[in-house]
Amino acid sequence: MHTDNSWGHTVMFQHSTIRSAVCQRLTAAAVAFLLAGVGSTHAQQANRQPATASPLITTDPSGLLQTNAPGGSIDSSNPFFQSFGSNGRSCNSCHRQAQGWSITPDELRQRFTKTNGNDPIFALVDGAVSPVADVSSVYARRIAYAMLLSRGVVRIGMPIPANAEFRLTKVDDPYGYASARELSLFRRPLPSTNLIWDTAVMWDGRETAAPFKPPMDAGIDHEDLLESLASQARDAILGHEQAGAAPGAAIIDQIVDFETHLFTAQLSDQDAGQLNHSNGMGGANILAQQRFWIGINDVLGNDPTAEPFDENAMRLFDDWNDPNAQFNHDPGSRARAAVARGQQLFNTLPIAITGVGGLNDATGQAVIHGTCSTCHDSPNIGNHSVALPINIGIADASRRTPDMPLYTLTNYSTGQTVQTTDPGLALRTGKWADIGKFKGPILRGVAARAPYFHNGSAAALGDVVDFYNTRFNINITAQQKHDLVAFLSAL
Repeated sequence: MHTDNSWGHTVMFQHSTIRSAVCQRLTAAAVAFLLAGVGSTHAQQANRQPATASPLITTDPSGLLQTNAPGGSIDSSNPFFQSFGSNGRSCNSCHRQAQGWSITPDELRQRFTKTNGNDPIFALVDGAVSPVADVSSVYARRIAYAMLLSRGVVRIGMPIPANAEFRLTKVDDPYGYASARELSLFRRPLPSTNLIWDTAVMWDGRETAAPFKPPMDAGIDHEDLLESLASQARDAILGHEQAGAAPGAAIIDQIVDFETHLFTAQLSDQDAGQLNHSNGMGGANILAQQRFWIGINDVLGNDPTAEPFDENAMRLFDDWNDPNAQFNHDPGSRARAAVARGQQLFNTLPIAITGVGGLNDATGQAVIHGTCSTCHDSPNIGNHSVALPINIGIADASRRTPDMPLYTLTNYSTGQTVQTTDPGLALRTGKWADIGKFKGPILRGVAARAPYFHNGSAAALGDVVDFYNTRFNINITAQQKHDLVAFLSAL
């Protein structure tokens, strides 16, 4: 096992004896942190919110969010916070600490009101519903930036690839701009934290330097990841910031170094209290010690240690299981039991997975009997441990709302047509089978960055649960939905 202290986490290389259970995938430092009780309170103080004087702790709708950063503070002098383009934007324009290092409509509306829609994030290049929208007045800007203000999405303009197996045969764009030359794709900015566990950079993986699959130097490949993030930073400065030229490698390296040393997770829940209380493993300081390697616990059998997939991918709140919680008069104890039940549901609630492009067809199984952790298999992190772009139907025409464009694509060979609000991976590969495929995001700190899915179509975590419930006919009860939301909110 090789420890790279510059990354603040432990990387495992071809070591098959240390993995007796998913719950043991924390470094010794994290275990010591737990046993020492750092950042926790006594049982009778469990529901108190920790002080927010720390620059690494911010409030969010579920309680308190924590970011772990070198030196115990956010280095605001880093180029991440500097503008290099003509529109005044920086990386921080779309990646805000208090919003889980993404953006949210609530905070964007505050910026709009404060600046009359002149904050740098409100730029025609990608902030508006089209790059030719009218922004001549406050009223016009409110209409032009409606998708940012309602969904927290930016417009990505991409063409149909020249080598595509399909053509665009019809466009229904409510903003009158999209064409085969440039489709308008509305996507959420992904968080610029917890990046050392990314297995694809961007929703469609377009900034990924190499396929993040084993053996990847028998573990996590720093160089491929750093190259991917450097490419993303350069392209963001040239595109989103509208810079005339990209800054030099030293500047890009500083941005990537800053991002890859950030870890973010929920620290305290307004109902359950501090999430590292009573052996809970919440918070960013513990998260920073999480073991990971490319392929860890992969459901498709790509784990280089040859260990079988363990559906119990989330083990943060195992010690909060309390079968007698309903009889407990302490609201905090009952809330912690709900979080633990939600974690168990995440790991074990049966889901008959059907019709998922990139999963069912890749395995040759019409039905995969799985759980939430089938796709969110990285232990205590929540993304997939190898690159796995899949189509779960988020961009399907049946889920289209009037504010989204709708594209009709026709297969050159078969004449088959499909309608989608975003072709996803297919705009990179040109492959018919890749239409509608996106990567799954890392789940830690998710409560701070609503709305959800690539297009912001789920306003709250309850809506996310509802989507999966209807998509896969799970028949989730009201209590199960409550518990799943409680768990997700505690990540």
